Amino acid sequence: MSTAFRTLVADGPLRLVVIGAGGMGRAWLETISRSSEAVLAGVADLDLAAAQAAADAYGPSVVTGTDAVEVARRSGAHAVVDVTVPEAHHAVTTAALVAGLPVLGEKPVTPTVAQALSLAAAAEVTGELFMVSQSRRWNPQLATLKAMVERLGPIGSVGTVFARAAHFPGFREEMADPLLVDMAIHHFDAARYLLGREPVAVYCEGSNPSWSWYAGNANAVAVFEMDGGSRFVYDGTWCSPGAETSWNASWRVNGELGTALWDGDDGPALVGLTADDLDVPDVGLEIDGALREFASALHTGRSPSGEVHDNLLSLAMVEAAVESSRTGRRIRLDDVLDTAYETALRDEARPEIRDRLTSWPSVRFALGLT
Repeated sequence: MSTAFRTLVADGPLRLVVIGAGGMGRAWLETISRSSEAVLAGVADLDLAAAQAAADAYGPSVVTGTDAVEVARRSGAHAVVDVTVPEAHHAVTTAALVAGLPVLGEKPVTPTVAQALSLAAAAEVTGELFMVSQSRRWNPQLATLKAMVERLGPIGSVGTVFARAAHFPGFREEMADPLLVDMAIHHFDAARYLLGREPVAVYCEGSNPSWSWYAGNANAVAVFEMDGGSRFVYDGTWCSPGAETSWNASWRVNGELGTALWDGDDGPALVGLTADDLDVPDVGLEIDGALREFASALHTGRSPSGEVHDNLLSLAMVEAAVESSRTGRRIRLDDVLDTAYETALRDEARPEIRDRLTSWPSVRFALGLT
């Protein structure tokens, strides 16, 4: 299915409203302030004082308010950056899209695949771009690793090890599956990016060591079958003091012609083949790269990496892994998508979005998988 969206006619930098004035919101404000592609037009937050405090450092021309759409209208913004809590993503992004505003959102796209399908349909109905900033995809070393993987021939397996002793006082330590739900999506998304392949099924086991400071499973081991037959094996922990990996994890990609290795922090290595003349694009770094991609898409009409239809499978990998861990069964991604689609149809409040969901021949068709 086409994911065409409205482009901007106006020349010059993208005028943005940042929705959410917390820690991550301020990181986006800093990113926008040093960007040549965008300028800050407004800040919105339910806490007006927080919005004003965040905007004060960027000059008196920055508009503030509690309603993002109203702030965008008063400030003449072209688009919004949704940095609200995940539970608010669906409502905030839907309102912006319906108001004619493209959206750059933080991961996860929504807490559930069902809500993400609703937003994919909303983007289609409104003709507005909705892109998810899967920030760790924007990494020059990961882009180099991808270029190396393309030299390996057919890929047999990708092994990813993630080990940190992370303390997050607050909601993360109370979650049922903190590693899978809050962190693993970065690594799952990176695996899709590296392989250029989509997940078919997963078997996952979650666990929580006796010394864990988390209420839920801080460990997970998952084996994903990817289309084409390769396997992505994820071994992760958030409560492993000692030899920690990079936040980007440690990677080994095994191909017919050689091996590619990346420790997550330093340049990757190609073993068994030459690494000369790699074609590595300039992807920027983390949210700076995401912002640049978003602005370029709105000016050119080229579908960006992280467009909602593309990003949705990364969230589906998380939902499938959690279901497998809780049931002890191998879970097919198609079953996750089908169940989510039924929920999206049942819960959709906007008739025009429900009609678009109903019009899809299948979820796979809507996501461009068939």
